[in-house]
Amino acid sequence: MSDLKFFEVFFGFLFGAIFGSFANVLIYRMPAEESIVTGSRCSKCGAPVRWYHNIPMLSYFFLKGKCAQCGMPFSIRYPLVEFIMAVLFAAVVFIYGQTWLTLEYLILVFGLVTASFIDYDHMILPDEITLGGLALALIGAALNPEREFLDAVYGVLFGGGILWLVAYVYFVATGRDGLGGGDIKLLAWLGALLGWRSIPFIILSSSIVGSVVGLLMSRKTEDGLKTMIPFGPFLALGALLYIFGLKSVGVWYVDLFFPSLD
Repeated sequence: MSDLKFFEVFFGFLFGAIFGSFANVLIYRMPAEESIVTGSRCSKCGAPVRWYHNIPMLSYFFLKGKCAQCGMPFSIRYPLVEFIMAVLFAAVVFIYGQTWLTLEYLILVFGLVTASFIDYDHMILPDEITLGGLALALIGAALNPEREFLDAVYGVLFGGGILWLVAYVYFVATGRDGLGGGDIKLLAWLGALLGWRSIPFIILSSSIVGSVVGLLMSRKTEDGLKTMIPFGPFLALGALLYIFGLKSVGVWYVDLFFPSLD
C-alpha cells in the first residue's frame, strides 16, 4: 500500500469514527423524537458531556465506560458503533479510492449502520433514512457518470416491488405482517444505488442469514417460530457483502437465472 493510499484509508477510518459518534445520537434520539442538534447529556444526572469526554472510541475507555459526573455506566455499544462505522468507511475508501461512487457508498454505509441499530431496538426503519437515502441515490444516479439513471429507476421498481409482493403474499397466506413498509423502502433505496442486478443477491443472502438467525432465536423464546426479528439489518448485511467483494457473484447470479433480463 502506497503512502497516499494509507493516508486515504486512515482518514476514512477517522471520519468513520466521527460519523459513528453522530450515528449513536441518531440511534438514540430519532425513535424518541428528540432533537439531534442539542449537546449530549448523561441520561441519569443530566450533566453535559464535555467535548474531551466525547472523543469517538477513546473517551469510553478513558472514562472506563462511566459518566464523569455521576458514574452511571454507559453501554459498550457506543464505541462499538463508532468502530464498525470507522472500519466500514476505511474499507470503502480502500476499495473504491477517490471517486463519486465512494461518496455515495459512504452515505450508504452511514445510513445502513444507523438504520440497522434502530431497527434492532425498535423494529422500525425511519423514513428520514430510507426515503432520504432513496432520494440521494436517484440524484446521484443523475449526476454520477459511473452510474446510469435508468438502472437506478429499475432498481427502485424491482427492489421495492418484489419485496412488496413477498410481503403481500405472506399476509394473504398467514394473515400476519411478515415485512414492514420500512424494509420495502430500504430495498428500494438499495436498488436505486446499487442497481436492479443487486436485488436478487441481496434478497437471497439476507434471507439465508436471517433464516439461520431466526431459527436460533426461536429456540430461545416462548414464541418459537413466531418470534419476530427485524429484517432491516439482514438487508443491510446483504448490501454490504455486495459492495465489499461479492458484486461479481450477484451479477453472475442474475446472468445464470435471469439471462433474459440482462
